[in-house]
Amino acid sequence: MKNKKILILAAAIIIVAGGALYYVYDGLTGNHVEIESVIAEAPATDNSGTLEGTSGNAEQEETEAAETSENAADIDGTWAINADSKVYFSVTTSRDTVNYEIGKVTGSWQLNTADPAQTSAVGTVDVTSMDSGNSQRDKHISEAEYLDTAQFPNAEFKAISFEGLPSEWKSGEVYDVSIKGELTVKGITKEVAFAGKTSYDGGSLKLEANTVVTFGDFGMKNPHTVVMETENNLTIELRLLLSK
Repeated sequence: MKNKKILILAAAIIIVAGGALYYVYDGLTGNHVEIESVIAEAPATDNSGTLEGTSGNAEQEETEAAETSENAADIDGTWAINADSKVYFSVTTSRDTVNYEIGKVTGSWQLNTADPAQTSAVGTVDVTSMDSGNSQRDKHISEAEYLDTAQFPNAEFKAISFEGLPSEWKSGEVYDVSIKGELTVKGITKEVAFAGKTSYDGGSLKLEANTVVTFGDFGMKNPHTVVMETENNLTIELRLLLSK
C-alpha cells in the first residue's frame, strides 16, 4: 500500500513537472504575435454579385462611391507614417513560425502621380522596440551575433523605384505594388524588393508588403539550437498607415 502511494505521488510529480516544462518550452519557442492587416478585405458577395445584406441599388451606390477618382492634389505630396504602423519579421523553426512586432516606425512617402520617377519613400524602425511576446527570446535575438541592437538600434529602408502605382487613385481600390530599395540592418545595406498592395481610403494611405532576406545577408548567425532547427530565411512584413 505504501509503495502504491509512492508511485502515485511520483506520477503526479512527473505530470506536473512535464506540464511546467512544456509551458516553458512553448513560451520560448512558440509564436505569440499575430500579424495584423491594415487593408480591409472586400465584402463578401452572393452568386448574383450583390453584396450580402444589401439591395442591388445600395450595391450600385457603394460601388460608385468607391470608384470616385481622387483629385491629384489630394494624393500628391508628403505622407507621414503614423503611430499605428507596424513592421514584423518572422523566423521559421522546426517548432513554429515566430513573429516579432516592431511598433516604433517613422518615415514618409512622397507621391507624385504625374511623374512616378519623383515618387520616393524612406522609413526607419526602432529595432529595440521589437516584441515576440517573450522577453527572454527578445533579449537573445538582440545580442551581438544577431541584431546587435546596442550598437545598431535602428534599421532603415530607402525606396529606389515603384511599380504598380496608379496615375489616378480611386478611393477604396486596392492596387498591387512592387517597391525596390535599399535595406540597412546592422550597418549593412542590401537591395531588396517588397511586393504587396496599397490603397487610399478615408484620407489615409495604406501599405502592406513583404520581402524575404537571410540571416547571412546582414552578418547574422542562424540561431539554430540543439532543441530546434531554424530556417535561414526571414520574412519582413510592412503594415503601414500614412497621413498628410
